[in-house]
Amino acid sequence: MSRQPMVPEPRRMRAGDADRDVILSVIQDAFANGRLSTSEVSERQERALTSVYTDELLPIVVDLPEGQGLAVQWGAPAPQQRFAAPVAATTGETRFVVMSGRDYALRPGETSIRNVVIMGGDTIDTSPAFGPGVTVTLHADVIMGGHTIRVPAGVQVIDECQGIMSGNTITKNARGDGSNGTLLLTGTALMGGHTVKLAKR
Repeated sequence: MSRQPMVPEPRRMRAGDADRDVILSVIQDAFANGRLSTSEVSERQERALTSVYTDELLPIVVDLPEGQGLAVQWGAPAPQQRFAAPVAATTGETRFVVMSGRDYALRPGETSIRNVVIMGGDTIDTSPAFGPGVTVTLHADVIMGGHTIRVPAGVQVIDECQGIMSGNTITKNARGDGSNGTLLLTGTALMGGHTVKLAKR
């Protein structure tokens, strides 16, 4: 009686930091597109960071459209698409604010704002757009005006605006550590500028 050759069982591959970083990036993209709540992001990030083997990582994101390409890349079949359309971000069109202003809040997934502001300014609540890993860019060219921008706690504000006899004001309690995202201010200000404040809870 001949013996059948023994086939070794496939060994599970241990995950590395680069594997976990890929999953964390997918989670952040899905959050920016409005697919996950803050609590879901935290739960999935925790699972990614504590995963030991690579086959534990893909199930964390396989139900997300942002994870389907990764599923194919890693050799797993992508699930049938039955997803709602993603939340639309701004198209990059420039809005003109001239001797006027309005109060409004950004939408989840809205990460780019372009304005020309002349002797006016809006009051913008950025809270709905922010979360871990999210970057919102506000580009505004300002003449004798500026926005009042409200950010949630934990948002880091990076000011790259060019000021001419002016500048932006970032209040002390609005200077977060980046754990809840980043606000990037760009553009040029002539005798004007924005004021960044902590959002009201």
